[in-house]
Amino acid sequence: MIEIIRKLGLLGMGAWALTEEKINEISKELVEKGEINKEEGKKFVRELIDEQKKQKNELEGKISEKVKETFGKAEMETKKEIQRLEKKIDKLEEAIGKLSE
Repeated sequence: MIEIIRKLGLLGMGAWALTEEKINEISKELVEKGEINKEEGKKFVRELIDEQKKQKNELEGKISEKVKETFGKAEMETKKEIQRLEKKIDKLEEAIGKLSE
């Protein structure tokens, strides 16, 4: 039974989706039903909480990386647009200069 819950928590919906309170609740139920002893319950809770933190950190890292990538692209496009406008201004200034002569 503990393996089924572990797989469900770690693989199916992800440990990050479980709250620490829910993890403790599941562990307590398993201990009360005699499916695991208290030590196994404590180990189970620690493993799930550690996995939860690991998955949360990985997810935050991926999100942060994607945000940086997106802003990097936007910044690059902005620089290209500025360079294009600067060239256009230079040409306009040149044309105005020729008209003034």
